[in-house]
Amino acid sequence: MARSDQIAQHYLDKLERIRDRGIDPYPHSYHRTHTAQEAVSLFEHQETSPHAVPSSELSLAGRITASRFMGRIAFFDIRDGSGKIQLYFGSDILGSEKYESLADLDIGDIVGAKGKLFRTKTGEITLEVADFTLLAKSLQPLPEKWHGLVDIEKRYRQRYLDLISNEEVKPAFTLRSQIVAALRRFLDQRGFLEVETPVLQPLAGGALARRFKTHHQALDQNLFLRIALELYLKRLIIGGFDKVYEIGHVFRNEGISTTHNPEFTMLESYQAYADYTDVMKMVEDMVCYVAKEVVGRTEVEFGGERIDLAPPWRHVTLREAIKDRCGIDFKDYPETASLRARMEQLGIQPDPNKDRGRLVDELISTFVEPSLIQPTFLVDYPVEMSPLAKRKEDDEQLAERFEAFVGGMEIANAFSELNDPVEQSKRFEAQEQALRQAQSTTPELTGATTQDGEPEVEVIDDDFILALEYGMPPTGGLGIGIDRLVMLLTDKQSIREVIFFPQLRAK
Repeated sequence: MARSDQIAQHYLDKLERIRDRGIDPYPHSYHRTHTAQEAVSLFEHQETSPHAVPSSELSLAGRITASRFMGRIAFFDIRDGSGKIQLYFGSDILGSEKYESLADLDIGDIVGAKGKLFRTKTGEITLEVADFTLLAKSLQPLPEKWHGLVDIEKRYRQRYLDLISNEEVKPAFTLRSQIVAALRRFLDQRGFLEVETPVLQPLAGGALARRFKTHHQALDQNLFLRIALELYLKRLIIGGFDKVYEIGHVFRNEGISTTHNPEFTMLESYQAYADYTDVMKMVEDMVCYVAKEVVGRTEVEFGGERIDLAPPWRHVTLREAIKDRCGIDFKDYPETASLRARMEQLGIQPDPNKDRGRLVDELISTFVEPSLIQPTFLVDYPVEMSPLAKRKEDDEQLAERFEAFVGGMEIANAFSELNDPVEQSKRFEAQEQALRQAQSTTPELTGATTQDGEPEVEVIDDDFILALEYGMPPTGGLGIGIDRLVMLLTDKQSIREVIFFPQLRAK
């Protein structure tokens, strides 16, 4: 069906009548003197201040959200980005011809209006319109006659309609912007330098995740969308910048859930001469600072729970947490097979493709994570789960790594960064060798690779190893999921509520 056939004919008829009168229904610009909120505030100030000078003619603009005709007068509501204001049209002021042209305006049209403010008998601040201009003719009806858009998938797929129809949606996205700005202020005040690193990468390392693959024609080279910011930021630490951070999108070719989107926003920071204990303190202070800046307090509501973000946060070792929640001490099961067998005894049927590190991760997500409502640091992870982290000095089976959990979800991940190039190279090689051996002995382990055969392991980045060989100082690294932090501070239970355009299955 042609696009024009989908548009109600009466909208097109009105558009034609408007053009026949010599009016451009889509003019190039309009000079607006005030927003709706500014106009209301101005009038209230004039009412309460005895020395205020009455305002002259104002120019407002916005989308029509309601219209009421009463003979030779009409009231319209318009809404702009700041709020709503009422317009009053009178045929005695506009003239009959101009007033009658109001009939060609519809809910959803965008108009500009000039006039003076007054307060109606019902107490509503209103613009008495001396002249008006059509700024954009809508050719589609707004959903449900402006009673709101409630179809969840349609809300996400047509976010512009969601924003038009559901005014309560906007505050979360406004807060998102304020949260990102507050994170930047916090880090800038601590001497961190904001930087940018490549999105298209020849290897895309820094995490255990499936990658999106593309091809550069001029170079005749396969490239990947980055899955983390880490390895390039560490190159900058090696190059002599002591404190760096980046806020940017990363891409992981994995599942979608209420806390996962294939494209999401990460903050990663790296600080020379620091370790994971320093980063832990910084995370507490950072989240507390952002909460105070954005919502004005450290106590927030999330999913019906009252959460206190003020430091100090609880610290518990990963080993203790898992043992407490399900009785498994992962140190008693040093091999993948033995740990899988123990999990099966508890009624868990783990993916046969998973190695020991991923099995431990499944124990975290199944038993531990849902219970971590108040801010908690889980510390000291098995080395095989943390190929880029330093080993603990007193226990070489564990790495100096923590994850921060709030509201039953992970919001941050951090390491004392491994800076031994020989050890780093050995870990990469051991991972790759283990994967190849698993694939050769168990061909059905296709889940260990991406759909195009790329290994789902930390790739061996020879250039990064070369950079490490020039010497990287002891460094504390951090990754924070911006989307989940926004969920927490806006009390949204789905990541799709805090991403303007989440990924959806094609129709």
